[in-house]
Amino acid sequence: MRVEIWTDVVCPWCYLGKRQFEQALDGFEHRDRVEVVHRAFQLDPSFPRGETVDVADMLAEKYGMSRDRAVEMNREMEQRAAAVGLEYHLEGGRAGNTADAHRLIYLAGERGVQDAVVEALFKAHFTDGRSVFDHDSLVEVVTEAGLDAAEARDVLTSGKFAGEVDAEHRAARDIGATGVPFFVIDRRYGVSGAQPTETFAQVLDQAWAEAAN
Repeated sequence: MRVEIWTDVVCPWCYLGKRQFEQALDGFEHRDRVEVVHRAFQLDPSFPRGETVDVADMLAEKYGMSRDRAVEMNREMEQRAAAVGLEYHLEGGRAGNTADAHRLIYLAGERGVQDAVVEALFKAHFTDGRSVFDHDSLVEVVTEAGLDAAEARDVLTSGKFAGEVDAEHRAARDIGATGVPFFVIDRRYGVSGAQPTETFAQVLDQAWAEAAN
């Protein structure tokens, strides 16, 4: 069974959904026969490279709310994350273009350390307050997760895997994903959003049972 997960590394619901899915997978009887593949989705692919903005300011402008309300939303998200064992520190967080991070995630898939790199990027952004936008910081984060530093830097400076990342983003649109996280099982079943662990468990059981018939 293959599970494809479309996420963006600056999407707080994506890290939450990843963890809740993993909790369901931990209790799945056939977990050793499940392949998980992370796919690229950019919340704002038009965001200028090399620039970042304060997350609360961005949310306030995007949703037409006060900055105080945006800060409150971030605090609520921190509480949701804590409920599944994640530690979010969203105050002062930055948003920016994530294409480079996704290209490194693609490289990580070819090197067999994709999940570790995705986890490291999420943790860097949401827990540790580290940048996932500039090349030096990205190389540092993904190297800690198992990628070769020189190869990672070569990918970033060469533009390698840009086409593959764009293709994954288009594929998400083609299968009806208008937001993330979006989970697809064997290209037959889709689950949108950071669903409860119980929901993921039910979908895994159903997909396995139907595939066996």
